[in-house]
Amino acid sequence: MLNKQRHIYTKEQIRSYEGEAAKQCGIDLFTLMQRAGEAVYKQWQSFNAKLTLIIVGNGNNAGDAYIAARLIKASGAEVKVCAIDPAKTLSGDAAKAKQLWLDSGGIVNEFTKSDLDCCDCVIDGLLGTGLNSPVRENFCEIITAINQSEKPVLSIDVPSGIDANTGEVLGAAIQATKTLTFIAIKQGLSTGTGKQHAGELILDELALEDTFSQLASPCAYLINIDSFNRLGSRALNSHKGNHGKLLCVGGNQGTAGAIRLSSEAALRAGAGMVKVYTHQSSIMPISIGRAELMVMSENLEQALEWASCVVLGPGLGQDEWAKKTFCTVMHYCQEHNTPLVLDADALNLLAENASAYTLAQCVLTPHPGEAARLISKNTSEIESNRFESVRLCAKRYNATCILKGAGSLIDNGKSTWVCENGNAALAVGGSGDVLTGIIGALLAQGLSVDEAARYGVTLHARAGEVAAEEQGQRGMLPSDLFQIVRSLIN
Repeated sequence: MLNKQRHIYTKEQIRSYEGEAAKQCGIDLFTLMQRAGEAVYKQWQSFNAKLTLIIVGNGNNAGDAYIAARLIKASGAEVKVCAIDPAKTLSGDAAKAKQLWLDSGGIVNEFTKSDLDCCDCVIDGLLGTGLNSPVRENFCEIITAINQSEKPVLSIDVPSGIDANTGEVLGAAIQATKTLTFIAIKQGLSTGTGKQHAGELILDELALEDTFSQLASPCAYLINIDSFNRLGSRALNSHKGNHGKLLCVGGNQGTAGAIRLSSEAALRAGAGMVKVYTHQSSIMPISIGRAELMVMSENLEQALEWASCVVLGPGLGQDEWAKKTFCTVMHYCQEHNTPLVLDADALNLLAENASAYTLAQCVLTPHPGEAARLISKNTSEIESNRFESVRLCAKRYNATCILKGAGSLIDNGKSTWVCENGNAALAVGGSGDVLTGIIGALLAQGLSVDEAARYGVTLHARAGEVAAEEQGQRGMLPSDLFQIVRSLIN
């Protein structure tokens, strides 16, 4: 289904291949730095700033910043450059860029917090991709002051204080309005905390795109709703059985809403028929208002034989009924190789019995807390390296794993995809139940587990964006996504 996807790289890959790519393009690294500075200048223009404060450190980011400063000054705008240590001697191309700034009549000041009072925007050239240890105290103080000023910030390559590989905040990090990153998208800016701190992420490949991509293999792929071909048109003589039979299992006493959301989402995403196996007490709450659902609390084995794929977990609970239901479904799907989507309490029960099941066609959909239980870590460890965590989870369970959150990750143990759609409107109870139902519907319609996971995550994320565009992020209900998903999938 994928027709296009952008590539993501580690900072080590970019560092290893940028020089060779530049060489093959017939340019040196200082020319590359000049291109970067020019790109910063072009992005700066969107801020419409009369007075710009540029804060520089001691690395190559400082060189990019000095070149941008010279161009801003030449445009007639006012610019003030402040360095952490104005007297410190830079090396290499950064020193050359600084000298050009000085030769143009520019000066380098020592930063004071009062500098933030007068400026209209800040260009962050403090720390770059080389950062791999906690930010020093004096840098932390400056970063904190910039964030507290609430001035618009353009970060160069990576927000200062962010680990470019993991997205982890190394003590303190700039909250950027925009981040202009160079040559290729850095892994850590695509998901989790790194994505949050980057703000609007803009890529400038500095005219190396084709050459660089031929030298380096991506470590992950960035996908959005435009990355996919739509599902094909349905045959005129098709019937409901041609579009899949999905069994949704869950909805313990008091939690019928979760499995109702999943099952209705599956209908809206195109599943031909949807059955719900649920607790006796949940039959009426699920059935009322959605006559298209077939709801039952008995004959689970028969329902499993009927189904072409299964969703297990929303509202399942962890009592004896839940455990018995979980074991029955898991053993059946393992024995018959039935495609299966696990969510919510099913993930917690799986974590307690990690070695008991081997599934060939399975999608796991954990949020960070559930992922932590699945791989015996804590939530902060999951969030500090989301790429490593999702890969470990996929490999441990021989499954396609979705690590939900800002920049949701999809990993099959060999490749990783990052969804760039989505927003905070989806951070509401029941949203994950809708996602699970969508993925189940896509499996029912014949997509592979990888395809269903990638497309399902992206459909769900884009639907959240559309809902927020129409009525705002606050107050969105997961059920608001149903009609939007139907529109997107068609």
